[in-house]
Amino acid sequence: MTGVPTGPGTDPGRLTSARHGRPAAFFDLDKTIIAKSSTLAFSKPFQAGGLISRRAVLRSAYAQFVYHVGGADHDQMEKMRQFLSALCAGWDVQTVRDIVAETLHNVVDPLVYDEAVSLIEEHHLAGRDVIIVSASGSEVVDPIGEMLGAEGVVATQMEIVDGHYTGEIDYYAYGVNKAAALQRLADENNYDLSNSFAYSDSVTDLHMLEVVGHPYAVNPDRELRREAQARGWPVLVFTRPVALRSRMRLPYGRPTAATVVGTVALVGCAAYVMARRRVLRGS
Repeated sequence: MTGVPTGPGTDPGRLTSARHGRPAAFFDLDKTIIAKSSTLAFSKPFQAGGLISRRAVLRSAYAQFVYHVGGADHDQMEKMRQFLSALCAGWDVQTVRDIVAETLHNVVDPLVYDEAVSLIEEHHLAGRDVIIVSASGSEVVDPIGEMLGAEGVVATQMEIVDGHYTGEIDYYAYGVNKAAALQRLADENNYDLSNSFAYSDSVTDLHMLEVVGHPYAVNPDRELRREAQARGWPVLVFTRPVALRSRMRLPYGRPTAATVVGTVALVGCAAYVMARRRVLRGS
């Protein structure tokens, strides 16, 4: 894929952000950047960590299959929300975060679409912020966003009391809430939505796609494909999941402490080897 695509978008007159800011790129996560549901992908690590039963893993696997084959309409998303909310009630928040951190690369890394990584890289090279906007929980989406080098994340926030999930939702990053999140980010970061990009696979993200100037349907479900064709939106097909570490060697933005320490150690090792060689030559 060469260059960030710039196909037709929505009527700029419908957009609320003025044409004085800078463009950004907004990505849905599941089936747009990664090939599965990000939350359901962690069902086996959650079982290994003692959070869910084998039966729940099987239910998650079935839900994953249905989602992969047919996508998720509003009713299916509501059923999935209820299932996951009930499932996580009582879970220790830190345990979930630890499991995600320990298994992130093994679970998510092989599921990332090569084409999506290319798009993210191209948007970064063009100077655009990349924001992931996902209905999955922040405990899963935040580290994935960091792994991908995204400048920001919008994700569902579960209610937490005394370090445990209650099963209730404080903020649901879904439907019209995604569109409202884009408007809020545009105001906070001076984004020009009329020149911005959005990518999603689901008709449930129609509102998000409508508020940018360059909407793209990625691996769209039947209803979104129909909408895209009717509105003249480009349709992208991503088919090549790759190991992310083979594509993105270093995160964008400021280096982390681990990166700095690793670099210093590498430089120190190289200096030692060179000094050692000089000593050996002189002996």
